[in-house]
This record gives sequence, C-alpha cells and structure tokens, in this order.
Amino acid sequence: QLQASGGGLVQAGGSLRLSCAASGGTFSTYVMGWCRQAPGKEREFVAATTWSGGSTAYADSVKGRFTISRDNAKNTVYLQMNSLKPEDTAVYYCAAGSTIRALTARQANYWGQGTLVTVSS
Repeated sequence: QLQASGGGLVQAGGSLRLSCAASGGTFSTYVMGWCRQAPGKEREFVAATTWSGGSTAYADSVKGRFTISRDNAKNTVYLQMNSLKPEDTAVYYCAAGSTIRALTARQANYWGQGTLVTVSS
C-alpha cells in the first residue's frame, strides 16, 4: 500500500514536499516514483528513484526544480518541489514499479491514492 501526502495550495514560485509511505509489502525491490495528472490531460511521469542504488530520473519539465529522495528506514519516498509553476497543478500519484523505464512509461505495479497540488499564479 502506498500513502501519498503533502499536497496543497501554493503560490507560483513556492515550494511543497510530497511524501509517499509504503507499507504492507516488500517495496525495497521496487523503483519508486511520482506521476501526475492535470485536469483533462493524461497521466505523465515526473520522477523516479531506486531504493538502493540512488539512481534517479526526471521529466524534462521538472529537472532542476524537483528532487526525489527516499528514507529506506521509514519506507518513504519524497518529492521536493521548488519554483512551482501554475502548470505543475495536478494530482500527484506515488507509484512503485519494476524499473525506472517502466515508471517513465507510467507502468506501475502499485499506485497510491494521489494528492492534489494547486499552484496559483
């Protein structure tokens, strides 16, 4: 089970940190990441990280502004979002997949329930 939290309303240029707590399974073998879905648009990949190797990947639209990290002891993955823009407004979903490539294709084994991020201009 993946439980996402940390969404909210923020002004453009502001920051938010999303959290995704994993429980009820062995997630240490999975790649963890985030995807988002804006109103009327398809779900898109945002960021991903491996649990142990520290390899990460980002969508071009968030590179340099978002940082994904994890705390293995807490089975939690974070998404630090800085310099937020109105176009970042979306429901953000935590995901667990087999590879980073799979998550970039939005192919996940598990999805969290989503947390809404709204960026006002």
